[in-house]
Amino acid sequence: VLMQQNVLGKMFLAGCQYAHFFVHFLCGLMKTYLFSLAIHWNETLEKIETILANEDTAFQQTNNSSSKNNNYSSAFQKEITLPSRLIYYLNKDSESPYHILDTRTRYQQKHSKAVHLAQASFQIEAFGSVFILDLSLNNDLLSADYVEIHYEDDKPQYSKGGEHCYYHGSIRGIPKSKAAISTLRGIFEEIKYLELMIVNDYKMIYKEQLNTRVVLVAVETWSDRDRIHVHADPRQMLHDFSRYRQNFIKQRADAVHLLSNVTFHYKRSSLSYFGGICSVARGVGVNEYGLSWAIAQELSQSLAQNLGIQWEPASRKPKGCDCTESWGGCIMEETGVYHPTKFSKCSIAEYRDFLLRGGGFCLFNRPTKLFDATECGNGYVEPGEDCDCGIQTDCHAECCKKCSLSNGAHCSDGPCCNDTCLFFPRGFECRYAVNECDITEICTGDSGQCPPNLHKQDGFACDSNQGRCYSGECKTRDNQCKYIWGNKASGSHKHCYEKLNTEGTQKGNCGKDGDKWIPCHKHDVFCGLLLCANLDGVPRIGHLQGEIIPTSFFHQGVVVNCSCAHVLLDDETDLGYVEDGTPCGPNMMCMDRRCLSIQSLNISSCPMDANGKVCSGHGVCSNEATCICNTTWAGTDCSMFDPRRKDDSEKPSGPKGPSATNLIIGSIAGAILVAAIVLGGTGWGFKYGPT
Repeated sequence: VLMQQNVLGKMFLAGCQYAHFFVHFLCGLMKTYLFSLAIHWNETLEKIETILANEDTAFQQTNNSSSKNNNYSSAFQKEITLPSRLIYYLNKDSESPYHILDTRTRYQQKHSKAVHLAQASFQIEAFGSVFILDLSLNNDLLSADYVEIHYEDDKPQYSKGGEHCYYHGSIRGIPKSKAAISTLRGIFEEIKYLELMIVNDYKMIYKEQLNTRVVLVAVETWSDRDRIHVHADPRQMLHDFSRYRQNFIKQRADAVHLLSNVTFHYKRSSLSYFGGICSVARGVGVNEYGLSWAIAQELSQSLAQNLGIQWEPASRKPKGCDCTESWGGCIMEETGVYHPTKFSKCSIAEYRDFLLRGGGFCLFNRPTKLFDATECGNGYVEPGEDCDCGIQTDCHAECCKKCSLSNGAHCSDGPCCNDTCLFFPRGFECRYAVNECDITEICTGDSGQCPPNLHKQDGFACDSNQGRCYSGECKTRDNQCKYIWGNKASGSHKHCYEKLNTEGTQKGNCGKDGDKWIPCHKHDVFCGLLLCANLDGVPRIGHLQGEIIPTSFFHQGVVVNCSCAHVLLDDETDLGYVEDGTPCGPNMMCMDRRCLSIQSLNISSCPMDANGKVCSGHGVCSNEATCICNTTWAGTDCSMFDPRRKDDSEKPSGPKGPSATNLIIGSIAGAILVAAIVLGGTGWGFKYGPT
């Protein structure tokens, strides 16, 4: 429908009151299309008046009778015409007509509804003139994959959107004109992403617009009652909300945050598990609901904690960590700065270290859903788009125009897309392993994007068999001591653990029951209190509870240092105990301060060959229990020899590692309604590689 305001006609769509142009395309795979126009004009449309010089008498009379009250005249004509879709060819700046009218995107997912281009232009020749329609998908506010979960009488009610195939826009060159077409079956370096779920308790009354780019996975509305007890103590509330997420929230999200109107009896307005991103149990946070700017600040800080970024108290802030370019101060400062919008250099460095240790592995996987309606130019390839450069420099020149791939282009961006808009062949490295427990990803040969970021399966040996991989990190007691106390620290001799942790004292234990220290069973001594040597006076992370407890004694003629301390995070996690995943014996790992066999942890296994070799000995088992094969092997069990061709001319000029960290920890302009919103996105940029 091509529409211009202030015209009364008879060929209106339901709900429309005014129309100048009416274009109806009979849908279906047809070679010709009925092009019908009902046109009425006034002085502002004199330039198209000549199109209707030969009016149909019958329609003239009809419109004359209706024009007695509006002093207008109108006309109606029919003409059979063959529309064309306008596309860009490689190395051309102008559009060219294309006879294939299909608006489906180039790459469709199997067993899912068809997805159409977000933007398209059509050329229509009729009545001796050429009309160009610039159209975009008429999306609702939420994407087609958006899910809402409303709790009514304690029962979840799910609802989803449908396929979008309706376009609207304008006629090029005619100001204020509007056009709409239903296509139906006829006309047709690397960012990290955080997917966050925000759950709001039912007492919050209304939702305002979020002034930030977010990825919306689901909305959960507690319309009858809160699903957890709302506490004034955020630590208890965080614990309860973590259990709720583990048991009841099935939607995939990297983090889940609760916004509540309760006022916390606490020094801060938000609390989250430090470094908990990507963990179902620890990737959570709780936040007070208040003014929009306050929510923005709280959520930014709470997310930063999930990402391994510490608070910056003035007393401990190193030199060079100031946000000199930001008058509002730094986001993680504890000085009550006004509307901070910048992270300090120290915060960014902490995030970098967090990623290099193997944390945040889930952030590399590109989300597929946005909270906002599909928008060409926002940097996300959304349903209805072949590509989306964001700013044009993010794509190879000429590969992507109006979020559609140029004719002949296979891709426009990504570490597996070369500068000629073609895929790099299978086998090229697109994301280097950041540590011994990570896996190097390689291009598949049929996508410009690097495959999902995976790491080695939990329990994989690392650090010369001294450690075990767990959640993408190599866990050892020595590494943990250095992480908390700095590089000068080291793990204590094993005799310290065997002697002290069985005593059940402040100097060695496996936890506390009320006021009583719990002695470790002999089998669990390496999973109790963390004992280190060469401790500095101040931990580099968390805050010291009490004092460092130095202990030393002679063992086989040598003095061994067995110092310990309780180092607490805001969520009351005590870093003074050995971490889960740390080895405690042959094929044994610590879990909840107990030493368990890796076999007993029920870790899913990868396929084996007839000789019992995992991945046939030609690959490595990933955290998704899939084999990642060496470059010359293929198959689900890596048993097929499949050498790749080496073509140095196709080789990229340099290694393509993770190129940018874009976490939306930005401002929220409006408050959020009573709902649980799953969002994700990008924010500050950061680059690291083999430097």
